[in-house]
Amino acid sequence: MKYTLKDYQEDAVDDVLTNLRKARKRWHEDGDKQAFSLTATTGAGKTVMAAAVIEALFFGSADFDFEPDPGAVVVWFSDDPSLNEQSKFRLSDASDKLTVSDLVTVENTFSRERFDPGKVYFLNTQKLSKKSLLVRGHDDDDKTLLTQEGLPLTPDGRSHTIWETIKNTIDDPDLTLYLVLDEAHRGMKGTASGRKTIVTRLIGGEGSVPGLPIVWGISATVERFNDAIQGIPKLSTLPNVIVDSTKVQDSGLLKDTVNLDVPDEVGDMTTVLLRRGAGKLREISKAWADYAASQGEASVVKPLMVLQVPNNPDPDEIGLWLQTIFDEWPDLDEGCVANVLGEHRTETFGSFSVPYILPQRVQDDDWVRILIAKDAISTGWDCPRAEVMVSFRAATDNTHITQLLGRMVRTPLARRIPGNELLNSVDCLLPHFNRKTVEQVVDALMHGSEAGGASLNRRVLINPIDLVPNPDVPEAVWQKFTSLPSQSLPKRQAKPIRRLTILAHELAVDGILPNAGKEAHKRMHAVLDGLAVTYKVDVKAAREGVLEIGGATLSADVKSQKKTFNEFVEAADYAVIEDAYKRAGRLISPDLAKSYSEHLAAQIDNADDEEEALIDAHTDIAAMGLVPEIKSKLDLAAEELAETWLTEHRVSIKSLNDKRQDVYRDIREMSADPLDVDLARPMAWLQMTEAKEPNGETVVIPRYHKHLMCDEEGLFPDTFNPEEREVLNAEMSRSEFLAWYRNPSRTSQDSLGISYDMDGVARIVRPDFLCFSKLTDGSIVADIVDPHGTYLSDALPKLQGLARYAEKNQGLFRRIDSIAKMKSGEFRVLDMTEPSVRDAVLDASTAVSVFDGDLAAKYLV
Repeated sequence: MKYTLKDYQEDAVDDVLTNLRKARKRWHEDGDKQAFSLTATTGAGKTVMAAAVIEALFFGSADFDFEPDPGAVVVWFSDDPSLNEQSKFRLSDASDKLTVSDLVTVENTFSRERFDPGKVYFLNTQKLSKKSLLVRGHDDDDKTLLTQEGLPLTPDGRSHTIWETIKNTIDDPDLTLYLVLDEAHRGMKGTASGRKTIVTRLIGGEGSVPGLPIVWGISATVERFNDAIQGIPKLSTLPNVIVDSTKVQDSGLLKDTVNLDVPDEVGDMTTVLLRRGAGKLREISKAWADYAASQGEASVVKPLMVLQVPNNPDPDEIGLWLQTIFDEWPDLDEGCVANVLGEHRTETFGSFSVPYILPQRVQDDDWVRILIAKDAISTGWDCPRAEVMVSFRAATDNTHITQLLGRMVRTPLARRIPGNELLNSVDCLLPHFNRKTVEQVVDALMHGSEAGGASLNRRVLINPIDLVPNPDVPEAVWQKFTSLPSQSLPKRQAKPIRRLTILAHELAVDGILPNAGKEAHKRMHAVLDGLAVTYKVDVKAAREGVLEIGGATLSADVKSQKKTFNEFVEAADYAVIEDAYKRAGRLISPDLAKSYSEHLAAQIDNADDEEEALIDAHTDIAAMGLVPEIKSKLDLAAEELAETWLTEHRVSIKSLNDKRQDVYRDIREMSADPLDVDLARPMAWLQMTEAKEPNGETVVIPRYHKHLMCDEEGLFPDTFNPEEREVLNAEMSRSEFLAWYRNPSRTSQDSLGISYDMDGVARIVRPDFLCFSKLTDGSIVADIVDPHGTYLSDALPKLQGLARYAEKNQGLFRRIDSIAKMKSGEFRVLDMTEPSVRDAVLDASTAVSVFDGDLAAKYLV
């Protein structure tokens, strides 16, 4: 794969491969047909996951411990030829093993007896319709149409219809046909009434054409698919694979914030919000240019505006809208407008001639800065650089708005920009909405209707304002802030050798540790040499097992009917040794197995030739792979070396640009105990200034001074519960108090996270406040201040997480205070910097018992 998979993607790929392994076994052994689905929210990278699965099917995977299927044939099916071409491009873009010849579009001229293994065939609904050339010669009654000479009737002398090709592939015992149904919820309509569709005929079979043996549906909303396959006879189901939407959001692939601008006044605000949208496009364009310059990147994201028009728009009115945009931003080239309307033609809007562009080309053709669209543009379409949308849909048409906006949530660089909410957001301006009618849009965007999680963990802000670093905050405070360690959740633990290999490659790429790959292998060779000596008795016994193949001969006496087994032993041949070597290679990684075999071969004396020495080395490695202790000790050594290098080169890594730092952040998290990372300095935040009360009344949000981020007046707007407000006022009243920080509750590099354990599952708590003070000696100190309820089930685990964090980071904070308001109304505090407090918390059975104990002090508010 060209991309390193996110942890949730690896989990999903592993689960899909597990299903495919089971399905293949059941099909070839028992003839059972199997189906399941993969559900992931829009923008999760479903095609990237599919590419990893198909690579493993065709070529095997050491990372997923998956043997290749030499007879694998994949049919990629959708109801849209353009969607197929888009998927074909994405598979090729994601995979470093799938070649152009491996990805085959089934055209009308296609004619083969059966599909070839090791290829992905792209097929669409239209190719299976009655009028398609591919199916002529095959009718719905399964009668073979004949010529006057009695030969099968096929157009253009075609030897096989597509249905015959499918049937022959299924019937071939050496082949396994896997159907990947893209956008699997489509094509199932009508199945509830019993009517067959082309898709259900393909899956379930009809007449002489059998049903497909293995069906894998992919979609963000697969309920219709899951319901439909339940009604297909002789089709069993495997566990569906559901990707948690919150993990996708946390990964940085999706934008964190959606900003909705609606008018406060009654009347026609079209022109006002259109000018505001043009201003936002200009602002975000400058922000991306500035960011690229700060990172030393030559490539600059060029954001575009989507202009969503009604179904029956007035061309002259659209022309006026375009003129308004160019009046607001005169430097914008008037040739930057394109349309993706259903007519597929150049449109005239007033004085503007606007060409049609294929939806899948919009992202890469960055001359397009304004895109005119109606609904969701096309199935599967998304455009990460579409960052502003002005919708002229009516307030009753929120579904079309959320559908299109849902296609604009991918981050342009496939990562979160540290500390910059402006670059991690998308703007939507709704001239025909107001604060009341926009609520349904807010709810749909925050929670969605997709599987994989009840909430997308996404902020939706109405008419937010920009916040910037507070100019009154001393630089020493910022330096203290960025030195504070933040913890992250342990991700799917990569194999330590693989993690070390990836780290070595990146260190070499960045010039931090030249020849890191060779050095890593050299050190692992030394570890393996030592382990071979330590476990030489076990290795010797295993080597003998590799070189000998045991079996038994069954003898049956016809007269007495007695059966006897006579054991035999034969010398293993080259194929057996290589198979054992490859299995060992999957354990320690194929690359390390290869380099270590060369290392061993170079040390073998009196070998007749190099090939014999290499076979001998392969035998040794195969034997070592059969000794479990060697694998576990090697993994430990690889983990230790990776941690050492990450620690030794921390400063050099921190000097890299954001893109490269993000790579190392992922490597740090490929561990059961990931290393801490420093906080990123926030550069741009977005915050609402008004909130809706439970009674429906809109109120102004209070503003506070001395926050690290502020508005034009040096103030920070935010809402707090009564306990938080009292604690914050108490902290700000201290004589040495300098500044404070409202720690974001979302996953971001500028949010301090602390890990804790909840019933064996790692979670993250984000303390409410960071406070900064100046002592009499002039030094700056930081405090964690966390108003903490005692009644919830996670109260004690969170306290214990704070205690462990304090233990690990002694001396970095003056105070780490967890504060609770007791039933008496008194505030009590536990300072985790005190060893006795930490011990009491870690030994406690409830949170209340610790706050009621002698080690908790009274907190003055």
